[in-house]
Amino acid sequence: MAQEQIQEQKLTQQQKLTQNITQQQLLQAQLTELPITQLLERINMEMDDNPALEPSDDDVQDPLYAQDPQPADNSDDDYEQEQRQSALDDALASIGRDDEELPVYYGGRQQESRDERQEETVYGQTESFIDQLNEQMNMATLTDQERQVMEYLIGSLDDDGLLRKPLDSIADELAIYHNTDVTTEQIEQVLHRLQDFDPPGIGARSLQECLLLQVRRRSPSRLRGLMETVLKEHFELFTKKHWKQLGKSLKLSELQTQTLIGELRKLNPKPGASISETVGRSMQQITPDFIVDTSDDGTVTFTLNHGDMPELHVSQSFADTLREYQDGKEHLSRQMKEALLYTRRKVEAAQGFIEAIRMRRHTMTVTMQAIIQWQHRFFEDGDEASLRPMILKDIAERTGLDLSTVSRVSSSKYAQTRWGTFPLRYFFSDGYKTAEGEELSTREIKAALRDLIDAEDKGKPLSDDALQKLLTTRGYPIARRTVAKYREQLGIPIARLRK
Repeated sequence: MAQEQIQEQKLTQQQKLTQNITQQQLLQAQLTELPITQLLERINMEMDDNPALEPSDDDVQDPLYAQDPQPADNSDDDYEQEQRQSALDDALASIGRDDEELPVYYGGRQQESRDERQEETVYGQTESFIDQLNEQMNMATLTDQERQVMEYLIGSLDDDGLLRKPLDSIADELAIYHNTDVTTEQIEQVLHRLQDFDPPGIGARSLQECLLLQVRRRSPSRLRGLMETVLKEHFELFTKKHWKQLGKSLKLSELQTQTLIGELRKLNPKPGASISETVGRSMQQITPDFIVDTSDDGTVTFTLNHGDMPELHVSQSFADTLREYQDGKEHLSRQMKEALLYTRRKVEAAQGFIEAIRMRRHTMTVTMQAIIQWQHRFFEDGDEASLRPMILKDIAERTGLDLSTVSRVSSSKYAQTRWGTFPLRYFFSDGYKTAEGEELSTREIKAALRDLIDAEDKGKPLSDDALQKLLTTRGYPIARRTVAKYREQLGIPIARLRK
């Protein structure tokens, strides 16, 4: 019996929402993300590529925004080399001093004054060498235990990036305070991993090891071999600057000795400090995207920094050519039609780019307006504790912009204020909600916590429990474990290590 196979076709209707981003939207997103200096470069590139895009001839720059970029000469390199040589001389001269002459360290990090910390915060230094090491650690393949040891080692480095604390002391502290039982050999293995991080010399336990780590990063050569020999076998001659005796011991000519010493002098005795100096110099070269002004009566206004950005328009010759071609397009030859297509494409691209610039200005303006409205108190007094909890979603809802758009505006942009120059991300912070429903800024709580620790009796430092009670009386009712978390984020050790 034959079986009938019934084929059935069904027509179903399904509703599906898709969002396709247009080229114009993509261009607007790209330009919105660029800070003013990179935007100027992009505009110049666009004008080079598109002859239909031109700057206005009568464009007059406001003197406020006519900021010429700093010339890229070798003065910074020369200065850095002089600083390194001076630092190396100081480091060599300090060898053999008594321990009491060395700086005092709490938990491995050199204690900073409150004024120094505030100065860094005011001028927006957002990334220290500790942050950069943590980023490299997050990219490394480590076990949970190795990661915990690595974090502790990084936190134990001094401000020069060196590890002054003995490994057996670190082993004891890990066991007592973190319930992590590791041997000094295991810690040393993790330390060697840390010493592979940048900058070269980081995590060294002595000046000699610091310089050797840097030399070993060089490509193999006779010069590298000589540098290693000096640091391993003739370090005392090197520290005492007995150059002639050193050259004689290595059987080198006077010129070879001078070349060798010149290369050794390029080594950096303070790899951690060098990052801070680099960050500091780069901060000085930052061009703010917003100029915020606070008057004495508390009124806050701002302007966009346009730098040397010209007013753009479509080339008149391209516009006239396009009009002529379109008026007589019925009688155009093939070659003229191709010219028409080219002209139209360039004119439309120029119009699209000008519109994208206009939309960037609008987006930047409404975003900064919302930030100032939200954080108005901070712009009045410049007090970090005045910053209210604010996340990207808050500004997106207030402006009606997409969350990703607010994120693009906030990244890589800076605002020059009466109180210093800040990255826009500085004004964003999470909130802590109390049992009564009151929302407090985590930055405000951290500032209060730091004030309490700065004012404590260093002979009897406050425990986390004591800090928690004092914060509660000041209107910050947070849990003890939250105190401990914020204290660690501030880089402040436990009470026992603050004595």
